Amino acid sequence: MNVERLRALHSVSVHGSVAAAAEALHVTPSGVSQQLTKLERETGHRLLEPHGRGVRLTRAGHVLAEHAARILAQLSAAKAALDGLREDVVGPVRLGSFATAGRSLLPAALAVLHERHPGLSPTLREGEVDVLLPAVVQGDLDVAVIESWDTLPTPLPASVSHLPLSSDAVDVALPAGHPLARRRSVDLAGLGGMRWAAWTAGGTCERQLVQTLRGHDVDPVIACNTADYPTQLAFVAAGLTAALIPRLGRDPVPDGVRLVATRPVIRQTVHAVWHDGASRPAVEACVEVLRSVAERLSDEAPTS
Repeated sequence: MNVERLRALHSVSVHGSVAAAAEALHVTPSGVSQQLTKLERETGHRLLEPHGRGVRLTRAGHVLAEHAARILAQLSAAKAALDGLREDVVGPVRLGSFATAGRSLLPAALAVLHERHPGLSPTLREGEVDVLLPAVVQGDLDVAVIESWDTLPTPLPASVSHLPLSSDAVDVALPAGHPLARRRSVDLAGLGGMRWAAWTAGGTCERQLVQTLRGHDVDPVIACNTADYPTQLAFVAAGLTAALIPRLGRDPVPDGVRLVATRPVIRQTVHAVWHDGASRPAVEACVEVLRSVAERLSDEAPTS
């Protein structure tokens, strides 16, 4: 059985559709469909069946997808073991990051990485955790920087190693003229009836905001979806929405916005993650640089 065809089946299993699998693999949906058709001929089993307007895996498809996940993990571990035979920190290294860390942490980290290891050739891919983690597991990324809120923790697969880089409080951003904006802290349960700015609709970041507020009996009305904290703060400054903003994403804070602590405190933890078998020097160098730069930025950041 062809490895790339197994990768296509595994991607459909992880992402839930041919279109989403194609996007994750950076190929066309027809390309994924062709790979799966050839895989069905190779195995002698029907692997997909119609389901509504899309498809779903058959019983044989689920069985083979489970084996494909183990095969791909073993191939990734083998590549990492061979790469680990190199003593020099050189060659390509594929990084992923959510947008806020990509703006605040990664430029400084990549500058330090270039200074320490000029033989490395890093590339950076931006995305939310539901895209980045599968890419690490499949071996499509070497290291990723992801976030996890204590109100909606990100589950980490057993095959992934991780290192916490920072842990920040998440404040509520309110228009300066809002009645609660003068308080030192506000109860989350008292934030009902407000309109909210959130990240991409249906994404992990939006789910974190919704889960946090619903956990305190607030059903948020999402008035603005934008994958950028500065844009969310601009909506708050205009008096249109409120937003939940971690410290990592709050610089600069425009006039007309007040950041107020929440009761209870919400925290966002930022992790570096990599495949458990990827212990090659390039990965170790990236993780160490991310750790040291995150520690420096945390020491330099204002406390309020």
